[in-house]
Amino acid sequence: MNHNLITSIKALILDMDGVLWREREPIGDLPAIFAQIAAHGWKVVLATNNGTRTPQQYVERLAGFGVIGLETWQIVNSAQAAALLLKRRFPNGGQVYLVGEEGVRIALSEHGFTLSDTDVLAVVAGIDRQVTYAKLRQATLLINAGALFVGTNPDRTFPTPEGLVPGAGSILAAIEASTYTAPIIAGKPSPLMYEIALERLGLRAEETLVVGDRPETDIAGAQAIGCHTALVLSGVTTREQALAWRPEPDIIADDLSSVVNTSWLQVTG
Repeated sequence: MNHNLITSIKALILDMDGVLWREREPIGDLPAIFAQIAAHGWKVVLATNNGTRTPQQYVERLAGFGVIGLETWQIVNSAQAAALLLKRRFPNGGQVYLVGEEGVRIALSEHGFTLSDTDVLAVVAGIDRQVTYAKLRQATLLINAGALFVGTNPDRTFPTPEGLVPGAGSILAAIEASTYTAPIIAGKPSPLMYEIALERLGLRAEETLVVGDRPETDIAGAQAIGCHTALVLSGVTTREQALAWRPEPDIIADDLSSVVNTSWLQVTG
């Protein structure tokens, strides 16, 4: 494990895919890991670029893995970040076109946005496991007509037990290719999700440790905002890629269990 000594950690901000699980399979003994986090006295927020589920659905999924007691305020995802980004630009809400799934649709609705195929303020795109050419065609036409292009996150791949499969970034790439327009990214590495997490925790960046499996999103975003970082090798990143990342993460570890069970982390209330 590579690390610099970290002191004054009061909370963890955890990625999910590649850190807690690979699609349907948990990574390690999650109930034991969260018990160890509680034993350290750390607060915890889960921050994921995956916007397919609602916070309540993530709480229920964690309960299905045996992690009991988490609340919806402890879940931050790119769907919430995209909805908040749009709300800041369009305070009165309005119509948007969505290439995405239920989690994004619900987050947009909660912030005053309705879905439409025409006369939209923005096109919001993320991972969509039912994506069709017709959806990409309509998104392209709307963006070319002047609609704002917002991407939930740039993750090109998604870790599954069988291997890596296309992620939201793959869909964004297709739309960007046909519109010659780069999306505004709401999720990591944009600092917005970490800003939301820190506000909910009531802590400063230097009091938190971000654990993620992607250097270009999880770690880059955390470093930009001033959080300590732990890059785990249980998701999409190889050890060689981890060692090559600059600035180097504070910790490189095999998995989340290796991070939370280390005695060198000095906990200071």
